[in-house]
Amino acid sequence: MQRIGMVIGLNADKVAEYKKLHAHAWPEVLAMIKACNIQNYTIFLREPENLLFSYYEYTGTDYEADMAKMAADPKTQEWWSVCMPCQKPLDTAKEGDWWTEMEDVFHLD
Repeated sequence: MQRIGMVIGLNADKVAEYKKLHAHAWPEVLAMIKACNIQNYTIFLREPENLLFSYYEYTGTDYEADMAKMAADPKTQEWWSVCMPCQKPLDTAKEGDWWTEMEDVFHLD
């Protein structure tokens, strides 16, 4: 199992919209997440800084292939099209990054 942590900014004027979207996440998108071997997926929000932190566990054997499968899914693309305007990459994000991966420095089972 691989643990993944990522961070991104959230536009201040989109906080309520983002919360509402995720309170009613689309079943097709949730099914695709599971089909791509992701479990224990959680998104945390830190206000007033408006930082989103996501955590999930990847249980598959080919992360890149599963992420490509998810990215190719039309319903997931539609979901991203409504969520992405709410988000903003960190100023320190690498070129082409949206969510910025974080280093796993400690874990206790």
